[in-house]
Amino acid sequence: MRHPVLISLCIAGMFSLSACQQDRSKEAAKALKEFTESDQAGLNALMLQAANPDEAVAYFTKASAANPENIDYRRGLAKSLVRAKKPLEGAQVWREVIAMPGATNDDRVELADAQIRNNQWKEAEATLNQIPPTHETFERYRLEAMVADSKKNWKKADSFYETAFGLTTKPSGVLNNWGFSKLTRGDYAGAEKLFTQALTYDPSVFTTKNNLVLARAAQRKYDMPIVSMTQAERAQLLYTAALSAIKQGDVATGRTLLQEAVDTAPQYFEEAQRALDTLDANVTKG
Repeated sequence: MRHPVLISLCIAGMFSLSACQQDRSKEAAKALKEFTESDQAGLNALMLQAANPDEAVAYFTKASAANPENIDYRRGLAKSLVRAKKPLEGAQVWREVIAMPGATNDDRVELADAQIRNNQWKEAEATLNQIPPTHETFERYRLEAMVADSKKNWKKADSFYETAFGLTTKPSGVLNNWGFSKLTRGDYAGAEKLFTQALTYDPSVFTTKNNLVLARAAQRKYDMPIVSMTQAERAQLLYTAALSAIKQGDVATGRTLLQEAVDTAPQYFEEAQRALDTLDANVTKG
């Protein structure tokens, strides 16, 4: 009389075991999927950060073709194209990303960046205008400042640069851009101040040092600024100051600076020597 009960219990146990196994299989599949996605995300990041840009383009082109619905592969391809100095192609892929489910305002900022790199200023402005004002990021305001610069809307540019400066812990680049903006407007003292400030955050950027010398030379301040520089950098900066002096009519000063550049350079400084020879030849003829 007990056999039916025992059979029922066994059957119930079998169903319970089967359900348990199914749950474990689902958990295992989920864990494997999460591991694979995490591993893939790590590989994507590695390709973007460390790979040769052309190799990254090839990798993401192949991955996107195999997984056309994967927005991360499309983003990787767009970023890689921009890194490979192909902003026109990069902008096209960013437009494709924006049309996909899961696109974000950060993607639109990236599109605007690619458009600016391709000198598509009106298109970049239109892209930025599609982003709500609540999306307040450093990259967004950095690009807004550059667009304002292109339109010579200096007041708005200054406002955007100031906002971008407050949104990053590495402001050297945006301060350099802001300084160059001031330089193109003819505000040489303002540019000098910003370039000097930029170098306090990153004293290794030669472009900023060169811009600083240009700003100072425009004020007829031809002595070298007190910033860290290698011997080769000093020679190049002296050359920059010399050309600025000659352009402004301070020929004697320019000649002295050219000679100092030649003497300072750790190896033969062809451009400076050629400029010095040309200057001396013109003086002799005169």
